[in-house]
Amino acid sequence: MRKLMLAVGGSLFLVAPVSQADVVGLGASVSYWDSDLSGQAATNSDVVDVENDLNLDSDTNANASLYLEHPVPLLPNIRLNYTLVEQSGRGNVGLAGFDGVTGEVQSDLDLEQLDLTLYYEVLDNWINLDLGLTARDFSGELIVREQPIGVPASQTSVDAVIPMGYLAARFDLPLTGVSVGAEGNFISFDGDSLHDFNAYGQYEISLIQFRAGYRQMSIDYEDGNDRLDVEVGGPFVSAGVSF
Repeated sequence: MRKLMLAVGGSLFLVAPVSQADVVGLGASVSYWDSDLSGQAATNSDVVDVENDLNLDSDTNANASLYLEHPVPLLPNIRLNYTLVEQSGRGNVGLAGFDGVTGEVQSDLDLEQLDLTLYYEVLDNWINLDLGLTARDFSGELIVREQPIGVPASQTSVDAVIPMGYLAARFDLPLTGVSVGAEGNFISFDGDSLHDFNAYGQYEISLIQFRAGYRQMSIDYEDGNDRLDVEVGGPFVSAGVSF
């Protein structure tokens, strides 16, 4: 961990929870996110456009979440969420180059994050509202290699554990199993910012939940001489169970 941003204080936890689960609840889901990438990466004074120069395309998106809710007053509920985005492509950085690499290049970008969220259920009926804090273990690495493979490569990387605000809202249509909602994590501090939001429609039958929606993640983060300023966005579908 090279940098810790402490912009989100404990003010969210000053909001006293007015609703608790009646029983212990456990849920899990997995999703597929069809994401596109845009933005820039920088090392020292060199900047490259990850979409137009590197032609990065999505290869792998892994998304999974797990949550535990309980009836114990004052203690927050717990949610874990894991996201992995892997993109690769062939492009051209020209004679000006990027970090000593010039001409035709092969590039690989990995964005990985693990979230631990502590949250309260402020409302829990046909309108659901959760507020909390997230600790995000985030890492990003961009490797750019000249062609043919085997020559020295450029490596741009950021790594941090970041506190973020958490907000989730859902509106249920009674007796139908249908609902719509949105949730997100956010922080902006000292020139750095991370935002991760999604909006969805959901259908629930028995213990099974199906979701479809749109997710967008924006990362503007500097770690030493390296910087990532990228956006990842696109539709997603998910399936989950709740007990």
